[in-house]
Amino acid sequence: MEVAVTTLEQGDAGTIELSPAIFGQTVRADVLHQVVRWQLAKRRQGTHKAKTRGEIKATTRKMYKQKGTGRARHGAATAPQFRGGGKPFGPVPRDHAHSLPKKVRALGLKIALSSKLADGKLVVLDQAALPEPKTKQLAARLGQLGWSSVLLIDGPERDQNLERAARNLVGLQLLPPAGANVYDILRRDVLVLTKDAVRALEERLA
Repeated sequence: MEVAVTTLEQGDAGTIELSPAIFGQTVRADVLHQVVRWQLAKRRQGTHKAKTRGEIKATTRKMYKQKGTGRARHGAATAPQFRGGGKPFGPVPRDHAHSLPKKVRALGLKIALSSKLADGKLVVLDQAALPEPKTKQLAARLGQLGWSSVLLIDGPERDQNLERAARNLVGLQLLPPAGANVYDILRRDVLVLTKDAVRALEERLA
């Protein structure tokens, strides 16, 4: 499949042939859902912790005598029903990650790329480079192109001027081809690939 190649100055830079095996997949929401859940589960720290009754530092003396007060029977003040008491069945540190087959992960990335192409939200750049690291100039170019939420994937060798100019831009995210993932592709409105990035992704997913 042939796609037009453009420049940051909105100039024509010819066309590029995209692999149908990578950019022509049928969009499957179930696979995308599985991969996104797997990614977000891996990001969770799992360091949440609540003290149990045995971990509360307090006296274990019986609060008052068992009988004759007309009140309910209670032991130590560390019981869960009292203020400052331990939490029953509270969260404990754990790993939230779960396994997902490599073939499903690769298929999810192919489907994410294909969905952007099918929606007309995939742009191929000749190269992503700036003459000087000026955030104001890059923001102006993005405004002219109408890109407010962009994921830009460049080749292995990225332009240092572009990286420095993009540091303070909220709607622009830069990634290398090795860092391309389903979650970031889907959460951004426009996906921009350079020609080097297209070749690197096709080698990665071949």
